[in-house]
Amino acid sequence: MADDEDKLVTKPFKFVTGFDARFPNQNQTKHCWQNYVDYHKCILAKSEDFAPCRQFYLAYRSLCPSAWCERWDDQRDKGNFPVDLE
Repeated sequence: MADDEDKLVTKPFKFVTGFDARFPNQNQTKHCWQNYVDYHKCILAKSEDFAPCRQFYLAYRSLCPSAWCERWDDQRDKGNFPVDLE
């Protein structure tokens, strides 16, 4: 019995977004995009320490492929991101 307990492995927590009526379809691309934009607008308006901004962060990190986020971050850094976040 003690051997079984030694074999237990703790898996990392995976954030799962709940249902959002604005995005009822299986394709969650728009949901990903909206959460990314909302997060960056939120931290500009309130700062990264503002707790509700974390919800947007967790949602976009869960929904969006990392390559998309990297590309959007590069676009924001270069000033050619398609949405005015300010």
